[in-house]
Amino acid sequence: MSRPAAIVTGGARGIGLACAAALADAGFDILVMDLAEKAGDRLAADITARGAKFAYHCGDIADLDDHVALVDAATSAFGRIDCLINNAGIGAVVRGDLLELKPENFDRILAINLRGTVFLSQAVARAMLAAPGDFPKTIITITSVSAEMASPERADYCISKAGLSMWVKTLALRLAAENIGVFEVRPGIIHTDMTAGVAAKYDALIDGGLVPAKRWGEAADVGAAVVALAGGKLGFSTGSIINVDGALSVPRL
Repeated sequence: MSRPAAIVTGGARGIGLACAAALADAGFDILVMDLAEKAGDRLAADITARGAKFAYHCGDIADLDDHVALVDAATSAFGRIDCLINNAGIGAVVRGDLLELKPENFDRILAINLRGTVFLSQAVARAMLAAPGDFPKTIITITSVSAEMASPERADYCISKAGLSMWVKTLALRLAAENIGVFEVRPGIIHTDMTAGVAAKYDALIDGGLVPAKRWGEAADVGAAVVALAGGKLGFSTGSIINVDGALSVPRL
């Protein structure tokens, strides 16, 4: 019996790895793209133990010339692409006064978080349209509460996520008639390597009531949301934003 296949970018650790594992548990075969050259064997043992086929593509999402090779790797491994999880991204290169933001740091984060994700989505959407198949098709982009909630000390990161949010809206409109569901998932404060360096700060903020749920989010919380969207049952909700933040982003008085 054939299985749906998913690409997860930045899937070697953190939120990406949790998404890959959750999708494998849900019946998807998985291709992980990541910069980590030696992660393939470690990931293969985990993903195949969940009953899924696994493939690994080492690459940089900012390298647009590599996108064709990534799409080809997925179609060669599985004969199909049914789901794309746009997860790869970086945090602010330097946190600090936005009046001191350096152009090279701005360009780096936009090249990875926004430009790379936009054009990979484009390449995968074309592949999906060329081979519709018999499983629901979805493109799910992991953004952040920072797509809407401003942090002046990392303006470049916020701008990249806000840009992705608009990309999701426009892509959803373009693909709605093609029956490809397009969604944005906005994590809040999640335990990952990216937040490890500021964990004490967020511990204090959570203790002070910043997150109504009174806890950190876990990568598995994001994975669960991704699985719910990837299955196709929410297809008519295309273009929607799913907040995974313990009500952090709900406006309060």
